Amino acid sequence: MKITQFFKRYLLPGFVFQSVVIGGGYGTGRELVEFFLSYGPAGGLAGMVLVSTVIWSAVAGVTFAFAHVYHTYDYRRFLKALLGKGWLIYEGCYLVYLLIVLAVIAAAAGQIILELFGFPYAVGVVGIMLAVGLVVLGGSKTVERVLAFWSFILYGLYIVLIVLAFRHFGDAITGIMAEGEFRQGWALAGVRYAGYNLGIIPAILFVVRHVESRKGGLIAGVIAGPIAIFPAILLFLAMAGQYPQILDRPVPVNHVLEIIGSRAFQLTFQLVLFGTLIETGAGLIHAVNERIAGVFEEKGREMPRIIRPLTALFLLVVGATLSSFGLVGLIARGYGTVTWGFLLVFVLPVLTLGAYRVAKGGVVVARGREHRGLGR
Repeated sequence: MKITQFFKRYLLPGFVFQSVVIGGGYGTGRELVEFFLSYGPAGGLAGMVLVSTVIWSAVAGVTFAFAHVYHTYDYRRFLKALLGKGWLIYEGCYLVYLLIVLAVIAAAAGQIILELFGFPYAVGVVGIMLAVGLVVLGGSKTVERVLAFWSFILYGLYIVLIVLAFRHFGDAITGIMAEGEFRQGWALAGVRYAGYNLGIIPAILFVVRHVESRKGGLIAGVIAGPIAIFPAILLFLAMAGQYPQILDRPVPVNHVLEIIGSRAFQLTFQLVLFGTLIETGAGLIHAVNERIAGVFEEKGREMPRIIRPLTALFLLVVGATLSSFGLVGLIARGYGTVTWGFLLVFVLPVLTLGAYRVAKGGVVVARGREHRGLGR
C-alpha cells in the first residue's frame, strides 16, 4: 500500500488514532451503549459528535503541534517537555491502561477464535501474541502501514454494516432517531468518553514525524477526531435501530449481526474485529518501544532490534496472564482513576500550558537555558 505525503502528514495520525482506539474502545459496541445510547439515541449521537469529537480534535491538534515544535515523538520526551519530572505519573497511568487493554484483547481474541472455529481459547491468545509481535518487529514504518491498511478495511466493513442495517430495519433507525430522545447527562457522558480515550494520544506521536509545520500538526489533530469517530457513528446508528432492547446486550454488535442474519458477514466482521485487536495491541506496545528507543537515541546508540518483539512478548504475556486469572474486572475498577490521571497530567496541561507554548512558537527551559522549538 503506497502512502502519499499528504496522507502521511494530515490523515495518517487520525487513522492510527482510530486504529488504537477501536480495539480497546468501541469495537464491540458495549462502550457506545454505556456512554451514548443509554442517554437516548439523539442524545447519544449529540454526545458523540458535538462533545467527544470536538474534545478529541482539540487535544490531538495541540498535542501534534506541540510534538512538532519540540521534536518529541514518543510519550516520554513529549511529557518531559510538557511537565518535567511529572511525566513519570503519566507513564504509570499508561502502563496500567496498557495492561488492562492487553488483558481485554487477549480475552476477546481467545473468545473470537473459540466461537468462530471451535479452537481452544488459548489458540486465540497465542495467535494474537504472535501477530502483534510480528507487527511491532518492523518498527514505525510497518506499524503505520498495517494500521492504515486495516483502517480502510474497517471503514469498508462498517459502511457495509450500516447499509445492511438500513436494508433490514431502516425504518426503525429513522423512526427512533426522529423521536429525538435526550436523557439528562448526555453532554457529560461525551466528556467522559473523550477522557476515556485521550490518554493514548501521546502514544501515537511516532506518526507526527511526517508533519512539516506547527499548523500542519494542528490540522492533522483536528481531522483526527472525525476520522476516529466516524466508524463509531455508523455502528451507533445500526444499534439505535434495536433500541432499547439492545441496552442489555453484553456484546451489542453481535445482536445487530444476528438481526441482519448473514452468516458470511458475521464471520467477516469477527475476523476484521480480530484484526482491530492486533492494531490496538501493536499501536500501544509500539509506543513503549519508541519510548525505549528514545532513551537509546539520547545516549547515541541504536536500540537492538530484538528488544521490540521481546517487549511485545513480555507485555502480552502479562496481559494474557491477567486475563486468564480473571483479574481484568479487578484492574478495570481502577480504570476510572487512570482516566482521571490522564486528564490531570496530560489533557489539562496540554490544553493550557501546551497550547500557550505552541502559540508562542515553542519556548522550553532546559538545563537553565531557554531554547526555542525548531518547528514553526
